[in-house]
Amino acid sequence: MHRDASIALFAGLHPTSGCCGAHSLAEVYSTLTRMPGKRRISAEQAMLFVANIRERLEVIALTGDAYAEAMEFFAERGIVGGAIYDAMLAQCALKSGAEAIHSWNSQHYSQCVP
Repeated sequence: MHRDASIALFAGLHPTSGCCGAHSLAEVYSTLTRMPGKRRISAEQAMLFVANIRERLEVIALTGDAYAEAMEFFAERGIVGGAIYDAMLAQCALKSGAEAIHSWNSQHYSQCVP
Protein backbone atom coordinates (compact mmCIF):
# COMPACT_ATOMS: atom_id res chain seq x y z
CA MET A 1 0.00 0.00 0.00
CA HIS A 2 2.71 2.50 0.99
CA ARG A 3 5.58 0.56 -0.54
CA ASP A 4 6.54 2.94 -3.37
CA ALA A 5 6.48 6.07 -1.19
CA SER A 6 8.49 4.32 1.52
CA ILE A 7 11.12 3.08 -0.95
CA ALA A 8 11.45 6.54 -2.50
CA LEU A 9 11.95 8.13 0.90
CA PHE A 10 14.48 5.50 2.00
CA ALA A 11 16.44 5.75 -1.26
CA GLY A 12 16.99 9.46 -0.70
CA LEU A 13 18.44 9.10 2.79
CA HIS A 14 21.98 8.78 4.10
CA PRO A 15 23.40 8.74 7.63
CA THR A 16 23.57 12.53 7.84
CA SER A 17 19.92 12.97 6.84
CA GLY A 18 18.15 9.97 8.33
CA CYS A 19 18.19 7.65 11.31
CA CYS A 20 16.30 4.79 12.87
CA GLY A 21 16.11 3.25 16.30
CA ALA A 22 18.32 0.22 16.89
CA HIS A 23 15.20 -1.83 17.63
CA SER A 24 14.04 -1.19 14.06
CA LEU A 25 16.82 -3.45 12.77
CA ALA A 26 15.39 -6.37 14.75
CA GLU A 27 11.88 -5.52 13.56
CA VAL A 28 12.98 -5.60 9.91
CA TYR A 29 14.76 -8.91 10.41
CA SER A 30 11.78 -10.41 12.23
CA THR A 31 9.27 -9.26 9.63
CA LEU A 32 11.27 -10.45 6.64
CA THR A 33 12.06 -13.88 8.09
CA ARG A 34 8.45 -14.61 9.09
CA MET A 35 6.65 -13.50 5.93
CA PRO A 36 4.08 -16.06 4.76
CA GLY A 37 4.88 -18.63 2.10
CA LYS A 38 7.13 -17.73 -0.82
CA ARG A 39 7.58 -14.15 0.42
CA ARG A 40 9.64 -15.31 3.43
CA ILE A 41 13.35 -14.75 3.05
CA SER A 42 16.30 -16.44 4.71
CA ALA A 43 18.21 -15.06 7.66
CA GLU A 44 21.17 -14.35 5.35
CA GLN A 45 18.99 -12.37 2.94
CA ALA A 46 17.39 -10.43 5.81
CA MET A 47 20.85 -9.47 7.03
CA LEU A 48 21.53 -7.93 3.60
CA PHE A 49 18.51 -5.69 4.14
CA VAL A 50 19.74 -4.81 7.64
CA ALA A 51 23.18 -3.98 6.22
CA ASN A 52 21.55 -1.70 3.64
CA ILE A 53 19.64 0.11 6.37
CA ARG A 54 22.84 0.58 8.36
CA GLU A 55 24.54 2.04 5.27
CA ARG A 56 21.73 4.57 4.69
CA LEU A 57 20.71 5.52 8.22
CA GLU A 58 22.37 6.42 11.47
CA VAL A 59 21.30 3.83 14.04
CA ILE A 60 20.25 5.42 17.34
CA ALA A 61 20.35 3.41 20.56
CA LEU A 62 19.34 4.45 24.03
CA THR A 63 21.32 3.54 27.14
CA GLY A 64 19.65 1.21 29.60
CA ASP A 65 18.95 4.12 31.94
CA ALA A 66 17.55 6.30 29.15
CA TYR A 67 15.35 3.42 28.01
CA ALA A 68 13.94 2.88 31.50
CA GLU A 69 13.40 6.62 32.07
CA ALA A 70 11.56 6.96 28.76
CA MET A 71 9.36 3.95 29.52
CA GLU A 72 8.46 5.46 32.88
CA PHE A 73 7.67 8.80 31.21
CA PHE A 74 5.41 7.16 28.63
CA ALA A 75 3.73 4.87 31.18
CA GLU A 76 2.80 7.93 33.23
CA ARG A 77 1.14 9.34 30.10
CA GLY A 78 -0.92 6.23 29.48
CA ILE A 79 1.04 4.76 26.58
CA VAL A 80 0.26 1.02 26.66
CA GLY A 81 0.56 -2.07 24.49
CA GLY A 82 2.38 -1.96 21.19
CA ALA A 83 2.32 1.85 21.16
CA ILE A 84 5.30 1.72 23.54
CA TYR A 85 7.51 0.55 20.66
CA ASP A 86 6.68 3.63 18.62
CA ALA A 87 7.11 5.79 21.72
CA MET A 88 10.60 4.39 22.20
CA LEU A 89 11.39 5.11 18.55
CA ALA A 90 10.15 8.64 19.13
CA GLN A 91 12.60 8.87 22.02
CA CYS A 92 15.39 7.79 19.62
CA ALA A 93 14.26 10.53 17.23
CA LEU A 94 14.45 13.09 20.04
CA LYS A 95 17.93 11.85 20.97
CA SER A 96 19.08 12.27 17.36
CA GLY A 97 17.63 15.76 17.04
CA ALA A 98 15.38 14.63 14.19
CA GLU A 99 13.16 17.28 12.63
CA ALA A 100 10.51 14.79 11.51
CA ILE A 101 9.35 11.21 11.99
CA HIS A 102 8.18 9.34 8.91
CA SER A 103 5.63 6.66 9.72
CA TRP A 104 2.42 5.21 8.35
CA ASN A 105 1.19 4.96 11.95
CA SER A 106 1.20 8.60 13.01
CA GLN A 107 -1.47 8.08 15.69
CA HIS A 108 1.01 6.31 17.98
CA TYR A 109 3.56 9.09 17.58
CA SER A 110 1.06 11.87 18.19
CA GLN A 111 0.50 10.43 21.67
CA CYS A 112 4.11 10.83 22.73
CA VAL A 113 5.72 13.82 21.02
CA PRO A 114 4.55 17.34 20.23
